[in-house]
Amino acid sequence: MKLLVIIPAYNEADSIVEVIKNIPQNIRRIDQINILVIDDGSTDKTVFKVKSETKATVISHQGNRGVGVAFGTGISYALENRADLVVNIDADGQFNPLDIPQLVQPILNNQADFVTASRFIKKDFIPQMPRIKLWGNRRVASLISWLTREKFYDVSCGFRAYNKEALLSLNLFGQFTYTQEVFLDLSFKGLRIKEIPIKVRYFPQRRSRVYQGIFHYGFNTLKIILKTLRDYRPFRFFGSIGLIIFFIGLILDIFMMAFYLKTGGFTPYKVVGLTGLSLNVIGLGVLFLALIADMLYRLRINQEKLLYYEKKRRYYS
Repeated sequence: MKLLVIIPAYNEADSIVEVIKNIPQNIRRIDQINILVIDDGSTDKTVFKVKSETKATVISHQGNRGVGVAFGTGISYALENRADLVVNIDADGQFNPLDIPQLVQPILNNQADFVTASRFIKKDFIPQMPRIKLWGNRRVASLISWLTREKFYDVSCGFRAYNKEALLSLNLFGQFTYTQEVFLDLSFKGLRIKEIPIKVRYFPQRRSRVYQGIFHYGFNTLKIILKTLRDYRPFRFFGSIGLIIFFIGLILDIFMMAFYLKTGGFTPYKVVGLTGLSLNVIGLGVLFLALIADMLYRLRINQEKLLYYEKKRRYYS
């Protein structure tokens, strides 16, 4: 069995070599371990240090294209090199590479297709991060849990393992980040997801490459989540919007009907009645769009299946 460890990196010259050197070279039931660094346009000595001090393979982007793109580059490389198992780990030393055997164990035991380290599933392992970041992580996890109807505690952690089935099934579009989109993509496709508690090191002084403030991170993450929900649950997405619009209009209609029964006229609230009727029409239109989108989603399912089998034929036949 071939394991590929992917390390996305952007200006991580101070820590990446130590991370690479601490990656275990012998893991039971794994025959080959390779290391790939995705340099996302680093301007420091990240690439120089990796090439001069380690045997890791390096792929460099011409500029800083985002964590999501870097992850996608790593997955493409894994497929092209027929990896059976992939581990993704950050380059900043926050995660301990010695935990990799523990992370891949559920996959090796055929208990999961995708395993993620969880910082919050075990209270003793919760890092000492600012309350606003902890609150934000928990809210996003709650949202993903609600959308997938599975309970997850940490959907933003970058320390993860994927089996071949997950690699072939992944079809991601987010550039800003990939962490939440992976949960939605694989969960909606019925793959087995497992969280395991992992203790991490938190660096208060370190500036995150992704987190630039709660509103910036929240807005960009929400965009990815909503786009994924639109693509994988179109009837639920557009249907909810249509129902909300229709019922707002219905409330206005009921108000106008009550006013008419009481006074015998519509003045001075004619505009309220027209607004209510307009919202009813718009709501019904969006509901009709939900039906059309659901029909198109059935085509998407078939396309996803064709893509899966084509990748399987091309890379693993």
